[in-house]
Amino acid sequence: MSQLLARSSSKTYSLLSKRVLTQTRFYAQPTLKERFAEIYPQKAAEIKQFKKEHGSTVIDSVKLEQAYGGMRGIKSMVWEGSVLDPEEGIRFRGLTIPEIRAKLPKATKDSQEPLPEGLFWLLLTGEIPSAEQVKALSVDLASRSELPEHVNTLLDNLPKHLHPMAQFSIALNALESESKFAKAYAQGVNKKEYWTYTFEDSLDLLGKLPVIASKIYRNIFKDGKLGKVDLNADYGKNLANLLGFENGDFVELMRLYLTIHSDHEGGNVSAHTTHLVGSALSSPYLSLAAGMNGLAGPLHGRANQEVLEWLFKLREEVHGDYSKETIEKYLWDTLNSGRVIPGYGHAVLRKTDPRYTAQREFALSHFPDYELFKLVSAVYETAPKVLTKQGKTKNPWPNVDSHSGVLLQYYGLTEASFYTVLFGVARAFGVLPQLIIDRAVGAPIERPKSFSTEKFMELVKNIESKK
Repeated sequence: MSQLLARSSSKTYSLLSKRVLTQTRFYAQPTLKERFAEIYPQKAAEIKQFKKEHGSTVIDSVKLEQAYGGMRGIKSMVWEGSVLDPEEGIRFRGLTIPEIRAKLPKATKDSQEPLPEGLFWLLLTGEIPSAEQVKALSVDLASRSELPEHVNTLLDNLPKHLHPMAQFSIALNALESESKFAKAYAQGVNKKEYWTYTFEDSLDLLGKLPVIASKIYRNIFKDGKLGKVDLNADYGKNLANLLGFENGDFVELMRLYLTIHSDHEGGNVSAHTTHLVGSALSSPYLSLAAGMNGLAGPLHGRANQEVLEWLFKLREEVHGDYSKETIEKYLWDTLNSGRVIPGYGHAVLRKTDPRYTAQREFALSHFPDYELFKLVSAVYETAPKVLTKQGKTKNPWPNVDSHSGVLLQYYGLTEASFYTVLFGVARAFGVLPQLIIDRAVGAPIERPKSFSTEKFMELVKNIESKK
């Protein structure tokens, strides 16, 4: 094999050679795929037994207002990677964001932020990987980065005025041509093997996302030229460099950003949509593309763009006066005009979003005197009190979207319409592990029961007549 690789000058064999060498060096421990294969037969058996013993247990009651309120809070979905507590915030496989930042492997001894590759391993297996395992996974993902020519051509020919998220979704759909799962399914693969092809598609997807995102960014906002993926660099560093940013602190920000934006329970639009489409045995490419179309909505991932636009208007209005009185007046003016304060409130959380806190800590550490950060801090000091007095919100605290754009602005990534694409790259780290798990445990197609309003009226009438 080594002689064959040495003789070959093709790009394919070059990448394969580096992967083989990497595996020889780092794979004394199980690879992610090997570890998952060891874990999940037993997990699947445990789930099967759990359903057999407790399948008739009633776990929730549903109010009519929940059916009409977007199914808010109904316990009806299995999501292994994370659980969101209204008071405590997100836990990834039982670990809080501070614990994730402390325990997951770092790129170097001087790095402060975790590697998102390590989080992917954790979400898929429930185990914290070693530094060597994460390094091997980083190289594996980088080796899968090459886009097929038809996707390159497609992206280069899309109009620049088409929103970056629309371009992102189009590219993901076009990558269906590369789906190993779709090809295996068409050939009649045993359903017990679904997960392994879903795994390969998922890693292929993750490997290609930095190139897709960066190509969209460079095409729309820069000169269209794109650097090369470094097979020895971690995911966050490759993403930053492909975008055109080599600042070490920005690389650290990408590692943090990708990690904390990855997963936020399964009921949010992007996660739920990816899961729902995947339950029909659509490939990971089509499933993620569907999820990204949901993330693009202003009530979901696109909110970070709206927050920044609102902050710019606020800054223009107050002319550098960030006093409590001035900020409070602007907030009341916003509310009294029938608008909301973007970046505040959350469907589940009832305290400050820990993801906001992590980003605030990053800013305090790297640029505490940045003017836009001072403005965000001034709003943070005032907005919860104003929203509490207004009395129309269950959660007056900031969410993740109220801070992320400020960090990106500081380092020169100022194009706000692109921010949701970065969110999309991060979200893939959260939704793809669950897709693999769904296939490993044989999760069924999702199909809730729906009623018309007339039928609900009949149902409620019958229930109330029995009281």
